[in-house]
Amino acid sequence: MAPARNFDAVIIGAGQAGPPLAGRLTAAGQTVAVIERKLVGGTCVNNGCIPTKTLVASAHAAHLARRGADFGVGTGEVGVDMAKVKARKDAIMLADRHGVEDWLQGMEGATLIRGHARFVDPHTVEVDGQPLRAERIFLNVGARAVVPDFPGLDGIDYLTNVGILELDVLPEHLVIVGGSYISLEFAQMYRRFGARVTVIERGSRLAFREDEDVSAAIIEIIRAEGIDVVLNATGIRFAKRDGGFELTPREGADPISGTHLLLAVGRTPNTDDLGLQNAGVETDKRGYVVVDDQLRTTVEHVWAMGDCNGKGAFTHTSYNDFEIVAANLLDDDPRRVSDRVPTYALYIDPPLGRAGMTVDQVRASGRKALVGKRPMTRVGRAVEKGETEGFMKVVVDAETEEILGAAILGVGGDEVVHSIIDVMSAKLPYTAISRTMHIHPTVSELLPTMLQELTPLD
Repeated sequence: MAPARNFDAVIIGAGQAGPPLAGRLTAAGQTVAVIERKLVGGTCVNNGCIPTKTLVASAHAAHLARRGADFGVGTGEVGVDMAKVKARKDAIMLADRHGVEDWLQGMEGATLIRGHARFVDPHTVEVDGQPLRAERIFLNVGARAVVPDFPGLDGIDYLTNVGILELDVLPEHLVIVGGSYISLEFAQMYRRFGARVTVIERGSRLAFREDEDVSAAIIEIIRAEGIDVVLNATGIRFAKRDGGFELTPREGADPISGTHLLLAVGRTPNTDDLGLQNAGVETDKRGYVVVDDQLRTTVEHVWAMGDCNGKGAFTHTSYNDFEIVAANLLDDDPRRVSDRVPTYALYIDPPLGRAGMTVDQVRASGRKALVGKRPMTRVGRAVEKGETEGFMKVVVDAETEEILGAAILGVGGDEVVHSIIDVMSAKLPYTAISRTMHIHPTVSELLPTMLQELTPLD
């Protein structure tokens, strides 16, 4: 074996947490090796947020153009050039990736190493036969799509969230297995591009982590756009057919013919081939690295950030992981994962902005609570824009008056929810919003009104 190269720190993975941590560590005078086996930028830049939301924007443009007459605007026949849609997506994604690559490669004190890293011992990893030794090691290895063992699946072609981004033609009939966030975004997107779309969900409702009224509103939104939804698909199996495949959702059901198949049934962490056992780093039964409240693993000098630690599968949670690690190591600032308010968005149109607990979770906790709800049909800004689907909902602790959670399903919901997150993070009572004057006409201006009309939770 070659002699080890020594660094102050080794970062495995160049996703959303790794590069900024390298920046902080090198600015503090440390030498850092950043190891990446595939694409710099991780999921977000390459096959997650950046490319998918770029496609969502193109799909929204097509949808709005078709609705031009609703606004008194004549557009004529609307066509979608999928090759140009993909080219736009690629240009934006590649610019982002190259920006991160250039930053790392020009970072004084940092060395970008291409290849797959595996632990040799607690302080040493090996990349293509080259051992790298460091006092501290940081994992930022991300996650990948789950491919279930459905009967017949091995005999047909299928796509995951990675492969579907390479399509430059319009599927005749896109069948999507899975009824959660990735599935729903691609379903609406491709329906708006002009494809026939069917969503197959094994459970009894879509977006099952949400309250039932949110799930019901989501299925109403996507069905209104002509997307077929099949629920309770408890016996999914496949058979190859000329020009595509057939999917049978359950015993006795009629098969569904499709030309393209997208699997969107979940994610699994990229921790199974790192040699973690050689370092003594523990994982849970699902493969996520076990970490404490400051993201330290079961080995004192190893940390795990991003999707691989099970603390949040989003770009913003990964970046916040970096901030927590850097604050504790470099700033003498004891930040913790448990201090942050859980928040995320579903980027269908209109989007869902979520913060904190669902009403179901609050009810299960047994605490006394108040709830407020307002349909988007009673939000002036939504009416003006012709986008009145969805509603706003908030749940408040009846005793402390602190906001426990919110769901903003409607135009601008992904932005409006942030005013609620800020108040929750500051641990202020809901009156910090309900007594604050907001700008008219906006969606946010109805938050105070909603909070002034709270009623006891059943």
